[in-house]
Amino acid sequence: MTPAFVVAAPSSGSGKTLVTLGLLRAFRDAGVAAGSAKIGPDYIDPRFHAAASGRASLNLDGWAMSRERLLALASDAGRDAEVLVVEGVMGLFDKAGEPGLGAGGTADVAKALGASVVLVVDASGMAQSVGALASGFRIFDLDVEFAGVILNRVASLRHEALLREGCAAAGVPVFGAIPRRTELGTPSRHLGLVQAEELEGLEQFIAAAAREVAAHVDLPVLKAIARFPSSDSDAPASPPVRPLGARIAVADDVAFRFAYPHVLAGWRAAGAEILPFSPLADEPPDSFADAVFLPGGYPELHAGRVSAAARFASGVRAAAARGAIVYGECGGYMVLGEGLIDADGARHQMLGLLPLETSFKRRKLHLGYRRAALAANGPLGPAGLDCRAHEFHYASTLWEGEAAPLFRLGEGTTAGLSVGTVAGSFLHLIDAS
Repeated sequence: MTPAFVVAAPSSGSGKTLVTLGLLRAFRDAGVAAGSAKIGPDYIDPRFHAAASGRASLNLDGWAMSRERLLALASDAGRDAEVLVVEGVMGLFDKAGEPGLGAGGTADVAKALGASVVLVVDASGMAQSVGALASGFRIFDLDVEFAGVILNRVASLRHEALLREGCAAAGVPVFGAIPRRTELGTPSRHLGLVQAEELEGLEQFIAAAAREVAAHVDLPVLKAIARFPSSDSDAPASPPVRPLGARIAVADDVAFRFAYPHVLAGWRAAGAEILPFSPLADEPPDSFADAVFLPGGYPELHAGRVSAAARFASGVRAAAARGAIVYGECGGYMVLGEGLIDADGARHQMLGLLPLETSFKRRKLHLGYRRAALAANGPLGPAGLDCRAHEFHYASTLWEGEAAPLFRLGEGTTAGLSVGTVAGSFLHLIDAS
């Protein structure tokens, strides 16, 4: 197992992602192989990690995954690396979703891994009081291996001296003090919101962040405080989600980008062949694939191109006609429907494989973890299988026709549709093993 530390913060917006990207590139520039992972159900940040480190990044989810799964994935993320940098989610002790959902926050994952925690503090508008804040985070949960802080958005050398004075009084180590730079502000506002491939000037931004981190953060000390994850149990043998087939065609472009790396890796480890294709380039799925996966993404932003992609449409319809499994999540689910209405009210014809009409004209946020059970035996597993997933979209369902439900959510509610070998829902499966 690779020694790991978690980049956490008191709250969202403190600069975790900027610091993580700067650390990953700075380690790389210094000749230190650094792996990375992102805590929580986040599709976007891992791709920024990969751009900074040159290595694939994975998600670690303390609510949806067992401790054995977390350890196995942390091992994968740190393979052939000298240090594993894990970016947290929200505040260190915050948990997503409703109260009582269970372990899902940054602190929970840090404890499960046995990793040390470095707190990134936005020091704007604060001086010696930073010591009280950091001290409170250090003692809030003594099972968390709290290592110290990185001060962010420091205004001046005088400001830094006052901040360090407060941390020294509290006995909290300071691993670095990063100045406030206006040139880093505009790109950082788009982190976590815009896909890495679509953020203009991303390479220049990462390089600039790395220069600041290398100049103002003690990289050797950070590497030294990383802790080896405890591994007192065997890694799970089963993939997080059962492979849909032996040859799985997976849509992969800016409209269909939200496939969890750990799910695809699990399919490969189980012996499945992954065959990427681009609907936006009007590519059909491989004609010999026995399964087609349409992940989530932003099909509503490219609905005209998706609707006009005749070769893509005929290829997916042909796969369904020959009995191949066709499965869609969130955006992919909408594309399997009859039509999609974009934010301007224009209707675009979709694949027509499920009796479903969706709209972005009537926006409503659907957000949160979901615990679901498969409604019937199928390619995802047997009826009643406990599935952990999350939902995050603004689409409204205008109508659903007659079809079997894919999941049962409890209290008589269902999610998704299934017709023959075609199925989908708004849920993004994290672990269904």
